[in-house]
Amino acid sequence: MTTLTAARAMSYGRLTAVRRHPLLAVLAVMVLVFQVTTGSFLDAANLRGIATDAATLALVAVPLALLVISGYLDLSVGSTLALGGLVAGWLAGEQHASPVVAVLGALAVGAAVGAVNGVLCCYLGLSAFIVTLGMLTAVRGLAQQLFPLPLSGFGSGFAWLGGSRIAGVDAPVVIAALVLVAGALFLAVTPAGRHVFAIGVNREAAHLSGIAVRRAPFALFVVTGVAAALAGAIKASVLDSAVAGTSGAGFELTVLTAVLLGGVALSGGSGSVFGVLLGVLFLGCLQNGLTLLNVPAFWQQMAQGVALVAGAALAFLGPRTNR
Repeated sequence: MTTLTAARAMSYGRLTAVRRHPLLAVLAVMVLVFQVTTGSFLDAANLRGIATDAATLALVAVPLALLVISGYLDLSVGSTLALGGLVAGWLAGEQHASPVVAVLGALAVGAAVGAVNGVLCCYLGLSAFIVTLGMLTAVRGLAQQLFPLPLSGFGSGFAWLGGSRIAGVDAPVVIAALVLVAGALFLAVTPAGRHVFAIGVNREAAHLSGIAVRRAPFALFVVTGVAAALAGAIKASVLDSAVAGTSGAGFELTVLTAVLLGGVALSGGSGSVFGVLLGVLFLGCLQNGLTLLNVPAFWQQMAQGVALVAGAALAFLGPRTNR
């Protein structure tokens, strides 16, 4: 009887997990289909490639998800990624700065962009959608003005950021894993994490409860900018090049798709880091599988657009949870 009860409890737990994160079942089916059709999808080398490619997406998706949970949005992350990568590459390549200085320069640029967004949205009360949409264009224009020509040749020291391994795992994957764990712990065990949910649910009620409704979202804007710039530095390190006009183009839609697919409500107040991880893995597996099947690029773009609509539907219709 005890064994039967335990089996039922385990089965119920799995069903509950699927109900809370319907993307989990979809992801499992998609992986199975790609493995059957390609025969190499689950090879170790291919899985490593998926993890490495998804690392920069996860790095930005986590802080952006926290920002969306608090009721705000940042559409400038793609341009911030480009500017951060260009600044890091310029410092490492043309200025011969150490890799640490190059990365710190990129982080400072990301923090500055995030701070501008935070001041305008959190303290001046402007629409986050309009402000960050404008910053998307403004930051991209600044990057093209400062770096009109492509940059390349950043040196072997800077290449460590994107090409090295830590305990046998690619450095970008380790960084993304640390960000995922930090984000999950932030929401689960800190008062500030609970405040983020409260602000997203009802900002006025949160204010009346004594919560600093401006400070927390402002900090999340800054962290999101820093994460986007770090992702840009990683990409520049991996590619050993950066181009102002194309680096990070469309990245803001990709990361927003991952966040929405992960069950984060665009209206705020609901979401989880585990869901965001599922969204990131879904997009990474989808792109990789379609590439293995030699699907043309325009069909891949259409698939990502459908995924964005599906993510919005899941966030609106699916069960919502704050944990």
